[in-house]
Amino acid sequence: MSLAPYVRILGRGPGRSRGLSRDEAAEAMTVVLEGKAAPEATGAMLMLLRMKGETPDEIAGFVTAARATIPSLPRPALDWPSYAAGRTRGLPWFLLAARLVAQAGYPVLLHGWNSHQQGHACVRGVLGHAGIVAATPATLSETLQRDRISYLPLESFAPQLLGLLQLRDVLGLRSCINTVLRVLNPAQAAAGVQGVFHPPYRELQADAGVLLGQQSLTIIKGGGGEFERHPCKAVQAYGLRDATRWEAAFDALLPETRRLNDGADDPARLAALWNGTLDDSFAERVVTGTAALALHTLGVPEADITAQALWADRCRSKAA
Repeated sequence: MSLAPYVRILGRGPGRSRGLSRDEAAEAMTVVLEGKAAPEATGAMLMLLRMKGETPDEIAGFVTAARATIPSLPRPALDWPSYAAGRTRGLPWFLLAARLVAQAGYPVLLHGWNSHQQGHACVRGVLGHAGIVAATPATLSETLQRDRISYLPLESFAPQLLGLLQLRDVLGLRSCINTVLRVLNPAQAAAGVQGVFHPPYRELQADAGVLLGQQSLTIIKGGGGEFERHPCKAVQAYGLRDATRWEAAFDALLPETRRLNDGADDPARLAALWNGTLDDSFAERVVTGTAALALHTLGVPEADITAQALWADRCRSKAA
């Protein structure tokens, strides 16, 4: 088996090249993940796709092949990928939003890998401050049952995909693997949320979700590419409801003007906000606003009111 036929399809030149069908994309990714592709061919395919622009069929095909290599995982209520690589983002308040959704009784699976982030913005480095435990595929069921939320590192369930993602350090450019990982939904939850940095990917990922049979999905341009709502800005959301394409606009939650990265870099602020020892109305609305969009994805009525009620009722006495 070789990648040559698929590279040829993509690279034959103007008027002769074309995109991959979903089946062709799945076949090509299978060759790569089984270690049967020459590294030069893998890089050529990824860069040709970058130059051409990814299609929903290609992303869906790659995801289908990737899912076939993932160990069996317990199915959560909500899939929450975290693959941002921003150098300038602030504290990951969205982790508290995910925890709030879990508090409402909806098991949440966070999964990801992050690069080029400062210590305070590194998701893995601050999990403890957000009251979230990292798991492995073997321990995920126990962790979700106990906490209703867990973080699964990419290398623990899909090391081949991490290798492909890290080709960015070799090629110097982002590849479609970033999109694949956001759409991956490794435990195939019925509902999912996704953040993007570049707005055009919202529609691409939504269309891929249709092909993959996703039931409910919300995609926003979020802080640093994460699923994190800026409360001072209106939000245009894309995705799916009842497996059908959906779009909606959400108004700003606060009248002020403020950056998500306001210079605060102490991850202990996450625990302090949750426990009530930190009073920061902006950060609080990042959390509840983000949680509201996630709850909306899960079909919760009056999601913003519900998110604020959950925040008011959270356990302040227990350290995060």
